[in-house]
This record gives sequence, C-alpha cells and structure tokens, in this order.
Amino acid sequence: MVAGVRRDWTGAVELDVTADGRSLRALAYPALTGRPEPGDRVLLNVNALELGLGTGGYALVIAVPDRLPADPPGPGHVIKARYTPMQACVLAADEQGSPHHDVLRDADDLDGMPVVVADLHSALPAVLAALRADAPAPPVAAYVMPDGGALPVWFSRACAGLREAGWLAGTISVGQAYGGDLETVTLHTGLLAARHVLGADVAVVAQGPGNLGTGTRWGFSGVACGEAVNAVAVLGGRPVASLRISEADARDRHRGISHHSLTAYGRVALAPADVVVPELDGEFGARVYAQAEQLSPRHRLVRVRTDGLMEALRACPVPLSTMGRGPAEDPAYFLAAAAAGRHALVLARGDTPPSRGQAPGPHGPEPPGAASAP
Repeated sequence: MVAGVRRDWTGAVELDVTADGRSLRALAYPALTGRPEPGDRVLLNVNALELGLGTGGYALVIAVPDRLPADPPGPGHVIKARYTPMQACVLAADEQGSPHHDVLRDADDLDGMPVVVADLHSALPAVLAALRADAPAPPVAAYVMPDGGALPVWFSRACAGLREAGWLAGTISVGQAYGGDLETVTLHTGLLAARHVLGADVAVVAQGPGNLGTGTRWGFSGVACGEAVNAVAVLGGRPVASLRISEADARDRHRGISHHSLTAYGRVALAPADVVVPELDGEFGARVYAQAEQLSPRHRLVRVRTDGLMEALRACPVPLSTMGRGPAEDPAYFLAAAAAGRHALVLARGDTPPSRGQAPGPHGPEPPGAASAP
C-alpha cells in the first residue's frame, strides 16, 4: 500500500509503501505503470532491495493493479526490455515514422565530434562540469546511455538535474535502455542522433546507474567502454577515454587505475583513443601514469592539468558521488572524469594542445613517452 509520495523527478516518483508490516522505499515509472497515489495498492519487485544493492535499493513498482494505465498511443514500434513483463514500446529516432528518420537514414559521420567514454554513471556530471568551467560559451553536450547499468534513464536523478540546469541538450537511450529524450536501436545511431539531431558538440557515453561487476577479468559491464571507443572511431568521431581512478577504493583491483579501464581500453578497444591521464601529485600520481603506460602505444596518452577542476566540480547542480564517496573522499576519481571533459573541450574548440614543456592551456607538460592530441 502506498503510504505517501517522497519526491519525484523527470520520469520517476519515489514512494513510501507498506508491505507485510514493513515500511519500504519504492520507485515507480509513471510512463509504465501510471502514477501511484497514497492509498493505492501496488505490486512490487523487491529483488534488489532484498539483496541490499546500494544503487538499486528500492522496491520497484510493477503495476497499480486497481488502476491500470491506458495502452500508450503513438506510432513507435521498437520494443525495449524485450520479452520481459515490463517491456516498453517506444518511438526510436532511427525507425520509420520518426521525424528524425530521414536525417539518420544515411547519417554516417560524427564530423570529428569528441566523445568522452566513461565506465561509471557518476562520471557524467564531472565531465560536464569541466566542459562548462573552461568555456565562456559552453559546448552543446548530449548524454548517450547504453544498457549496461540501469535500463530506464528515469532512474537517474543526475540526468534529471543536469537537464533542468541546462547542462545537457538531451539524453539518448540506446540498445535495451529506454526513457531518454531520444531512443535509438544501437549505440551507433545514438551517437549519430547526438550529433545530427541534438546538434551536440560533445557527447558522453557512460552506462546508467548500477554497473555490474563480478570480480573477474571479463565479467563487468564496463567492458562496453572498449566497444564504445570502437563505435566512435568507426563513425569518424574522436574517442576520449576517461580513466576510472581511485585512491580510496578498498579493493586493490580498483586502486590507481581500475582494471575495468585497463581491460576495456587495453584489450577491447581496437581503435586508438585519447586516454586522458590527470596530473595527480606524489607517488599516487606516478603510479597512475605508470599504469596508464600499459595502454600505449595503441592509444595516445594525454596528460591534462587538474588545476581549477575541483572548483568546477563544486559548481555541479547535482550531488557528486561514486560508490558512496564524494570528491572529498576520493578526489582522484572525479578529477580524472573532469580532466577528460577538459580535453574534450579542447578538441571541440579545435584548439591544439601545447607542445611538451609548455604550461599554458589545459594540458600540462608531457612526460617522456606521452603523446599530445593533434
């Protein structure tokens, strides 16, 4: 039974519900279930809640059985979350009948658009903060969400807040993900829609909240970062690889540069990318650069200064958190994502990073063996 409404944001409503004498937090997506109201009976899925998952720790509303919504109207015929009880019919930007079909039918080129690829959803606001901090007129930015984490874009309060603040021109959900401002069948058409429909100067590709990892070499959803680099390169974009870096994670495989980044970019990405290595102080900074060298020569290692980025992060209109840690607890993680945004801005403006040893601009001196982006 719904006891009350806690809050809502674009596409989602958070509820207090009672079930078997327990009080629970629940989440509903009104586009799928209708909007639950106090006093409504609701059918719940509690798998994530019972498992104690941090990101997905909600009871999820499957239906309001006494007040079912009408079948959604509209011309769309692309099914997301296919053959599940919660499958959704959407109008994809790339399907026949879409107003964008003619644009995307023969679209084949990103025109050199820089695309920042990141492992975790929490990198998105940090990337955008740097894009805006260094530019008097910020570039148009779009978020492309594949289906490795949360499927509904609506689950992300960060996306809702960034859209409301004007930091994003739009969101695009691809593959089995859904709920974006635009829907597409593949990552490739999602990237093309970012460029040719939303008019983006820069795109960010990162999974939704709730990545999956098994503690094995290959069993993690961030493997898709390598495939995203390949897709960007195939379409004539500029892949910018954001490294997942932590000085605070208790798990050794994620300290320094996470094995997720080293595997995805080092083994899965077959096309070259600009791998952004943030300038970090002391022994930890040296360790990070030494780890990054494993990704050379396939990729270009681009050393990017981090001065001013913490101030930019503090200007974010949404809370910053990764694995329960904020910038004060794990600054290296957020600085790495912001540094990738800083480099993407350089590419979007068509600037040439300074040569080795020069201080001006966002790129610091290059250590031996590092390459500058053209």
